[in-house]
Amino acid sequence: MSNVEFIYLKRRIANAATMVLSGLATIFGLFFLTWILWTTLSKGIDAIGPHLFTQMTPPPGEVSGGMLNALVGSFMMCLLAVLLAAPIGIAAGTYLAEYVNHHWLGDTIRFVNDILLSAPSIVLGLFVFTILVQPTGGFSGYAGAIVPDLLVEEAGELSKICAAEDFSLVQLVTPTTPRERQVRIAQSSSGFLYYVSVTGITGERVALPEDLVDNVKWLRGQTELPICIGFGISGPETAAQLAPVADGLIVGSAVVRRVHDAGDSDTAVTQVTAFVKALRHAIDNASAEIE
Repeated sequence: MSNVEFIYLKRRIANAATMVLSGLATIFGLFFLTWILWTTLSKGIDAIGPHLFTQMTPPPGEVSGGMLNALVGSFMMCLLAVLLAAPIGIAAGTYLAEYVNHHWLGDTIRFVNDILLSAPSIVLGLFVFTILVQPTGGFSGYAGAIVPDLLVEEAGELSKICAAEDFSLVQLVTPTTPRERQVRIAQSSSGFLYYVSVTGITGERVALPEDLVDNVKWLRGQTELPICIGFGISGPETAAQLAPVADGLIVGSAVVRRVHDAGDSDTAVTQVTAFVKALRHAIDNASAEIE
């Protein structure tokens, strides 16, 4: 076999291998695209109607609703993308063509760009839905909000809006709140109820009010919401005292003080970690004694 024939045979083999690999890659991609399309049509054909374009997308687990927010969001993203990307794209194209043409940097940028362009948006959307929306149970990274200055008389409309959007409205109860008002606050709250342990400003306390545990016990009998206690949680002792009646403890000032006193980030992480572990240990021991 001559050298020319050998080179020709080598090229034919390489060409055949490339064609086979390209065909397999095409079949692989078409298989999943066909699977997605078939699943979408077979399970969603009954949901096609006017509401698909006029109602908001429901959270995971619900079957009613439409794609209005997705359509509006897609339009907004496309518009913003054009406004932001057009000048950048023109400048990048000019740079690639004039300055790094036939250069490794230009080839790398073009290769990455081709990969991003070849990825179907529905695949990227399903990927984000799987890793973000389903685990959190909603489309927002925010689960709720604490509104300290919201009067219970003014909370009705906001409470309805939050309930409709599966967004928790957390309100506060203080030691001086009349019991009848505590019940009304609990009824208009969602997520959990924030019980302020002491009067005055936030901060650590050496001792908590003697009637705090009894007051929280009474409130627990008036609502099914979890009750989290904040203000005055200074250390493991107060945590253990409140563990029998609290569903959670909110600690702010004690953590901030340790961060301030640490001096550097590594020391702050070490001290705050040790402090939180001590709180958790005290809570677990107190809960175990009750059981």
